[in-house]
Amino acid sequence: MHKDIVSSIRVDGEAPIDFPAQLYIGGRWRDASDGGTFGVVDPATGRELAAVASAAPDDGRAAVDAAQAAFAGWAALKPRERGEILRRCFETIMASREQLARLITLENGKALPDSRAEIAYAAEFFRWNAEEAVRNIGQISRSPSGTGRIVVTHKPAGIALLVTPWNYPAAMGTRKIAPALAAGCPVIIKPASETPLTMLALMPLLERAGVPAGVVNVIPSRRSGPVVDSILRDPRVRVVSFTGSTEVGRTLLKSAAHGVVNPAMELGGNAPFVVLEDADVDAAVEGAVMAKMRNLGEACTAANRFYVHEAVYEIFSRRLAETLGAMRMGNGLEEGVEVGTLVNAQTLEKVEALVADAIGRGARALTGGKRQSGPGFYYPPTVLVDVPRDARCFHEEIFGPVAAISSFGDESEIAALCNDTEYGLVAYLYTRDLKRGMALAEKLDFGMIGLNRGIVSDPAAPFGGMKQSGIGREGAHEGLMEFLETQYLSTDW
Repeated sequence: MHKDIVSSIRVDGEAPIDFPAQLYIGGRWRDASDGGTFGVVDPATGRELAAVASAAPDDGRAAVDAAQAAFAGWAALKPRERGEILRRCFETIMASREQLARLITLENGKALPDSRAEIAYAAEFFRWNAEEAVRNIGQISRSPSGTGRIVVTHKPAGIALLVTPWNYPAAMGTRKIAPALAAGCPVIIKPASETPLTMLALMPLLERAGVPAGVVNVIPSRRSGPVVDSILRDPRVRVVSFTGSTEVGRTLLKSAAHGVVNPAMELGGNAPFVVLEDADVDAAVEGAVMAKMRNLGEACTAANRFYVHEAVYEIFSRRLAETLGAMRMGNGLEEGVEVGTLVNAQTLEKVEALVADAIGRGARALTGGKRQSGPGFYYPPTVLVDVPRDARCFHEEIFGPVAAISSFGDESEIAALCNDTEYGLVAYLYTRDLKRGMALAEKLDFGMIGLNRGIVSDPAAPFGGMKQSGIGREGAHEGLMEFLETQYLSTDW
């Protein structure tokens, strides 16, 4: 990493954690055009970690210029050459995985096991798309009338604007960067202002892997609206890929409409977790821990509302409470800690409000239910039972370590209960009867179903939702196609 642009943080005598703190445009590190900066806070202590350059609209336009200058050369590379560079990106990230994991924990608050898992997941998108880069496959057919040939190819769409959230500082970026680069598109990434350090720290690694200047540009900013809007109004920008709340997604869609920019939106969720009476309760509890506590519940895929059949309601709730209550909470940088801190005060306050609302309506806390005193944004793993279905936590994303449980007796009502939301990202379902589970899954209006599994995310699978949970898919071959335009050639021979 370039010595003149590196900042370092030393924590409790450990080796220093290095990262750049400037904008990365056209392969160069630079301050914001107006000198603006913003602070990044350690959620475990509340202290400021670093001052990072805050991009202005002029910087957004400079990033578009840099991406455009790099576009033709990158798109012209042989697919195998792009794939080899992406493969080296995977290798350089994995070689630095421990320092990157510590940096994620430092700026996001999640425990090190979660951060380590995220880095492995984030790197895998480069390995997967290294293979997808050579699979931009078209087709040739004869027209039904017999008067010509239909030749279909796919070409790089153009510059892609990527806007990512704070919950996965590395993976939400690499899940977009890797397929865009595989398709031949340069990118401009605007990471969340709560967690920009990890994405900035990835840039020297991509350089080392051979990504040319201007192909990836990073512009952190606290002035997201004006910066993003200025980029989307540039006609050279042809794709906007966003992960975040449905509310912000709606705003971005309006901005994208000005230039008819192709949108890829991965938005909010309200995931149901269903346990039928014939479920393996131990497996269901294990899956619930993964679906609820992975990333401290700060994930759009997190199980948000639990519907448990009355025959297994008590034993499932008790075992889940025992498991979550035994998890060690503390500073995520400490080995052995399983539960770190929420990302900021706003998230903590929302979790508190949702729990208070549920308890005020008659729910009971089997474990947790009250914030931890002292510095940092800590909230303990919480299991709420007897949660009425009109509670806010059944209708809003909790984004925290709270499992809200309600019982049911009639399976015929489950599909309607699960589908009673504007969201449709992921649902979880546990039953010993695969046929029964598949039949129920077909009735659920969700883009992804975890059938006897608490984790659905996989770079080789199409990730995305229905209804107001998004547009398009990330991962799998579909992720590559989001950055390609289909071109049809009519000819004859």
